[in-house]
Amino acid sequence: MSTQPSPRGTFLQIAEAVKADIEKDSGMTELPSLADIMREYDVSRGVALRAFRVLREEGVAEPVPGARWRVLRDGQAEDRRPLADRIADLVEHERLRVGAEFLSASTLSARFGVSRPTISKALDKLEAAGLLSEGGQGKVRTVRALPSREERSPS
Repeated sequence: MSTQPSPRGTFLQIAEAVKADIEKDSGMTELPSLADIMREYDVSRGVALRAFRVLREEGVAEPVPGARWRVLRDGQAEDRRPLADRIADLVEHERLRVGAEFLSASTLSARFGVSRPTISKALDKLEAAGLLSEGGQGKVRTVRALPSREERSPS
């Protein structure tokens, strides 16, 4: 019989320790790197990844591009879907019907906190998909079709 401690549950202990570190340090915005966790707790990559998965499932952290993990405060995750999908959701959330006027690029820019050119690109995609009528200088966009979940990325 081995005298080494069992790794079963180790990832849960690591997750709890990282959560305690997050609670102690209100300025913490990123989790330690995977390599740092492996080194500090002397565990394999798989055990460290399981700890990160627990933190993700509990709404404490989320992965970001570059193999880093961002700390989430108050359990609030960002909607990371493409902007066009989030804009298309407004048709349903605002209870717009076919033929209804759609929000202006300026309004969408303020609501999503992105530039008007970025909004314009997303609106172009929705026009190409047939969801919105063509817009333009002084021209009001209207809803041409109601979006379906199958046409867009999963939420």
